[in-house]
Amino acid sequence: MGMSLGDSVRVTLFGESHGSAVGALLDGVPAGIPVNIETLIEDLERRRPGRRLLSARAEPDDCEILSGVYEGKTTGYPILLLVRNKDAKSRDYGFLPDQPRPGHADLPEATRTGGAADLRGGGANSGRLTLGLVAAGSVLRDALGDVKVEAHCCQIGSIEAEFGGEPEGEACTVLNCNDVAAAEQMLELVRSLRKAGDSVGSSVEAMIFNLPLGVGEPWFEGLEPALARGLMAIPAARGVEFGRGREAVTMHGSEHNDVWGPDQVPIGDDADGALGGMSTGAPLRIRVHFKPPSSIAIPQMTLHLPSGELRELQIGGRHDPVIAPRAAPVVEAVCRLIIADLLQLRGDLV
Repeated sequence: MGMSLGDSVRVTLFGESHGSAVGALLDGVPAGIPVNIETLIEDLERRRPGRRLLSARAEPDDCEILSGVYEGKTTGYPILLLVRNKDAKSRDYGFLPDQPRPGHADLPEATRTGGAADLRGGGANSGRLTLGLVAAGSVLRDALGDVKVEAHCCQIGSIEAEFGGEPEGEACTVLNCNDVAAAEQMLELVRSLRKAGDSVGSSVEAMIFNLPLGVGEPWFEGLEPALARGLMAIPAARGVEFGRGREAVTMHGSEHNDVWGPDQVPIGDDADGALGGMSTGAPLRIRVHFKPPSSIAIPQMTLHLPSGELRELQIGGRHDPVIAPRAAPVVEAVCRLIIADLLQLRGDLV
């Protein structure tokens, strides 16, 4: 079953949205890596439900480290990270499996498992399992040395935000957005969507800084392919761009090619951070695009399996009107996990 990511540094997710707990098993981390509990709490808080105007599910998301860490440092043995679910409301999903939700994986999952899957809240396909990714990625922060990963919500609907700048105020905090002016506009859009019971698409932009030259394995384990595989597994992800992404389609080679500078790093404000699947030493820019959340309050027609008829379904529960704000720390975590795995393969993990 494909619940694991990585080779030398490997994370395996477990749990269900409305089960007892969710979490991750992190293996392959060298001994002696400091684990900052305060930073772990901060990372989980950025992803946590119950944030204003987002999902109202009131989970404290208290993470237990059950093994692999002793006196604040990794032991070199598997690290078990567990968060108990405390605010699941399974009655909101009493229509399952008879009426699979539009835009969800209910029907494919029920078919794949012969009806054995726990479909409540998405079950093992739920975005709640990204909590394990965030926890594991946080544990690896100090293992990456000088390599830093930062991400923010860069677009909601047609409103775009710049990466730079100092985030401040409620809008930036709630939406995990670094652009104050754009965040205010985004917040107004989210408010209107929440009131209308609808949702909207969004994007996360991430930057990876200080990657040493040449990180990445040949072909299918290259830097971009490895990152794309992990990032596209985040629930609701619909596309990943690197560097100038789709803009490159309209550019000439004379515009797109980056000159190698005397420091053996490409010159340019937006130089490619990866070539041939290997890091160039320049910052690597990534954008991950997410579809609108499929659970909306507006009534929708969907198949009623016992009768074979299309019937109206109105989904209750507590859901996000937009994904990118809470996905930003997930994107950061996946990038850290992939980079740690690639650095470990060449023996450069701290």
